[in-house]
Amino acid sequence: MASLGEPTLQQAQAHPQQQALFCPLALLPDGWQRNVLLRWDDTGRLIEVSAGSSCGTARQAAGPVIAGMPNLHSHAFQRAMAGLTEVMGSPSDSFWSWRKLMYRFAQRLQPEHLEAIARHLYIEMLKAGYTSVCEFHYLHHAPGGLPYADRAELALRLMQAAADVGIGMTLLPVLYQYGGFGGQPSSGEQARFISSPDELLALRERLLQALPENPMRRYGVAPHSLRAVSPQGLEELVIGLRRQRGGHDAPVHIHIAEQWREIQDCLAWCGQRPVQLLLSLQEVDGRWCLIHATHMDQAEYQALAASGAVVGLCPTTEANLGDGIIDAGQLLHSRTPWGIGSDSHIAINPRSELRLLEYGQRLHHRRRNVLASEAAPATADRLFIQAVAGGAAACGRAVAGLAVGQQADFVILDGDDVNLADRSPAQLLSALVFCEHDGQPIRDVHVGGRRVVSAGQHPLQDQARRAYRDTMADLLKE
Repeated sequence: MASLGEPTLQQAQAHPQQQALFCPLALLPDGWQRNVLLRWDDTGRLIEVSAGSSCGTARQAAGPVIAGMPNLHSHAFQRAMAGLTEVMGSPSDSFWSWRKLMYRFAQRLQPEHLEAIARHLYIEMLKAGYTSVCEFHYLHHAPGGLPYADRAELALRLMQAAADVGIGMTLLPVLYQYGGFGGQPSSGEQARFISSPDELLALRERLLQALPENPMRRYGVAPHSLRAVSPQGLEELVIGLRRQRGGHDAPVHIHIAEQWREIQDCLAWCGQRPVQLLLSLQEVDGRWCLIHATHMDQAEYQALAASGAVVGLCPTTEANLGDGIIDAGQLLHSRTPWGIGSDSHIAINPRSELRLLEYGQRLHHRRRNVLASEAAPATADRLFIQAVAGGAAACGRAVAGLAVGQQADFVILDGDDVNLADRSPAQLLSALVFCEHDGQPIRDVHVGGRRVVSAGQHPLQDQARRAYRDTMADLLKE
């Protein structure tokens, strides 16, 4: 692991001489605008977003400019599993059989493996247009469950990888107590995950001491799920978080209502459905992010909308695991904030998540443009703008698009891409999201005003690729 004192990509790169960009065409939170001037300060925050401007001395963008997309749900180590679980183990293959395979894979991971996987993954995210990531981090201990000498060893590996490549990070240390509803004992395969509320809060405090929060990083917590955390443990975690630095408004993420069996087990245990139970246990508000929330009844949709919490949708992973399809139309109609995540990373592409979200609704309802509306008839535009806003809320960071006060996180599209060239603003995002491209239609990516991807390339990509291949060779050895 590189020393935390060594320069990161952000520290090593000088600020651009011109902290400004002239965009002939840019997507702002209220839609496309022409001749937009972006200016940002030394902290990377936007101080001017002016449409109808002149270029002046500012550098000109080589293509249309859109906001960077927050990735609100990531299990970094699972990227190394992609493609390894696609052979039928039994006629009843499901999320639960996949989970057993994931547990076995997790037992082999060493700290250097995790850091190499995360570094390569985060570069892939940047090149795809994700500029922030919420890392749902539950791999805490050494194989067998013994703590490392530094309990934050693996968390610091993830933070180092993010800092090295220049992606914004919201780290969410996960509380995992039990093996099922009602305090069922955990299995030996879960030993690397298990902790108490006090231990989890001590881990967050260690991270705050080692790497204090700044515009590029934030620390929240994540009770894994209601099946893995008791009501008392959840209460202790939330109360303890409020007492810590920055804890009063820190993000709280939780897996919920992902699988039908989870619904049935929860009903059998307490007579309530998972989202219903959570809302009865906690004062859920806008700092909460409910990951998946796939299976809700009408009352849960209404109560969740009233809470202000964000729903975290991960369509490619949910499809891969056979979770089911959320009623996204009802979600949008109720104005519930939502965002997207790549979760298990079988796909690392925000456009794939948005496309599958809409296509799942089309298959279910047997019609097209299900998630458009009369006020927002362009499906891709509506989905993209809402996903940025919801993802920013889940991150707990100022990354909600191209607006004054937000971080200068933006993507410059390849204006010469054959599928984007000559498109009108009304057609551009539709071509980006609903057309499969040969390669990435992305030219440059900026995070906090710093260019981290240039002409589709990241400066650390070759080094990271070699380390990732070495890691995979080691993990896949018989």
